[in-house]
Amino acid sequence: MLKILEALANPHRLRIIALLTGRRIHVSQLAREVMISRPLLYMHLKRLEKAGLVTSKLELSEDGKAMNYYEVKPFALYLNPESITEAVKTLTLTKPGDPAADTNHEKGGNE
Repeated sequence: MLKILEALANPHRLRIIALLTGRRIHVSQLAREVMISRPLLYMHLKRLEKAGLVTSKLELSEDGKAMNYYEVKPFALYLNPESITEAVKTLTLTKPGDPAADTNHEKGGNE
């Protein structure tokens, strides 16, 4: 749940999910629709893919060009006190200023 919440906590990634809902889109077209660079888009897509929210499929066009398509994977997120209680059990909590906290944060944190 925490990886999903972290992935969805960014306006660009929310927009990507919205644009992919109900269709699959070639990465170049998606970059144009989101209005961000392809490298930045790939960073956001990687985060969404790591959280299990999107999937990609590399296909060859008729002229042999590699085409990378993305689509949303079906998901549902239910937040209630019980689901939060279960998610908290997976947290590794550290004190502020602890070197382990800084390392965890650089890697994406809250795993």
